[in-house]
Amino acid sequence: MPGSLWVLVPLFNEVEVLPELQRRLGAVLDTVGLVGRVLYVDDGSRDGSWVQVCAFAAADPRVRGLRLSRNFGKEIAMTAGLDALAQVDDLVACVVIDADLQDPPELIPELVARWREGHDMVYATRRQRLGEGRIKRLTAALFYRVMARLSATRVPRDTGDFRLLSARALRAMAGLRERQRFMKGLFAWIGYPQAQVLYDRAPRAAGRTKWNYGKLWRFAVEGITSFSTLPLRLATWVGLLTSLLAFGYGGWIVLKVLIWGIRVPGYASLMVVILVLGGLQLLALGIIGEYVGRTYLEAKQRPLYLVQDHTQPVVDRPASTAQP
Repeated sequence: MPGSLWVLVPLFNEVEVLPELQRRLGAVLDTVGLVGRVLYVDDGSRDGSWVQVCAFAAADPRVRGLRLSRNFGKEIAMTAGLDALAQVDDLVACVVIDADLQDPPELIPELVARWREGHDMVYATRRQRLGEGRIKRLTAALFYRVMARLSATRVPRDTGDFRLLSARALRAMAGLRERQRFMKGLFAWIGYPQAQVLYDRAPRAAGRTKWNYGKLWRFAVEGITSFSTLPLRLATWVGLLTSLLAFGYGGWIVLKVLIWGIRVPGYASLMVVILVLGGLQLLALGIIGEYVGRTYLEAKQRPLYLVQDHTQPVVDRPASTAQP
């Protein structure tokens, strides 16, 4: 009997697209040559998405649903799904896909084909980002290139969460329990043989994006601080350079006084120096604060998430509803 291929779908307020997504997933899973199943993880939706998932599970025995106690964020919702699937004994691979249909389910057979070649992870890289504005495309491209410069872990450019993980890669991910989770970096960090599949990302099928520029900024800061300490080193080097310039300028002032005598100092230049130094100090403190804050959150050791309900357990044996 072939092993099972699970499709993990984290979602938040996606009731408008779920019927079409389920239809397309069902058609695709019939073609992969494995026992196809779907796990929906509802990240505290308020629009009837959970009711729709329950209806899917009642109509199709291949569907399971997991509902978190509140909105924890997409990264945690993915983690909850991966934790649940790590308990499935016959699982051979898992595909992570967004619910908004920007990532085509029809690409799953190609991901499976590359996995069968011996790759533990097959990630889908966007060739084009249709339906997105120029600013969004520009900032996304800039973020991935900054990450490539700052991080020692190579995060694939223009690549989201749409990917296939082997059972080995899935269980490796389940062992990573940090609270501040940048999943694209964690996927890359585990290593193992990886392959790329190119595709054109479609516009959102319905509904509205949950990512505004404020959330995208926080997401970018999360990624950089999770996988690079270079900002801390930059703050050190900027502080050292500024100190050298300040000492040099101070020595020059003393020398001028000794040679030419005391003159009335310039107010404008004095204010510029004070403001520049103060701004650099606050910037350095802000960078340090970002890392200290993450250390504080990790030290509290709260569960990553809490499960409120499920349609049917992914596995029949009892499972804890809270993960450390």
